[in-house]
Amino acid sequence: MQEDGTRIALIGIIVENYDKVDVLNTTLHDYAQYIIGRMGIPYRERNVNIISIAIDARQDIINALSGKLGRIEGITAKTIYSNV
Repeated sequence: MQEDGTRIALIGIIVENYDKVDVLNTTLHDYAQYIIGRMGIPYRERNVNIISIAIDARQDIINALSGKLGRIEGITAKTIYSNV
């Protein structure tokens, strides 16, 4: 953990319910100040979108975002943390 108490993490998101994309984007917008970058891959053959979010924030903020994303119907989110 850095001296300022933040951690770098990657949140992997699978979108299976396109009706919830607006909720997903609004939630990510609420945490925009912590997001380093975002990459989305539409996987049309399987009818899902795969999104990765790189974030630098305190652990409680990362946990809150990941939890909110995971509670959206049709959205799966998992977080991995760096050791730095």
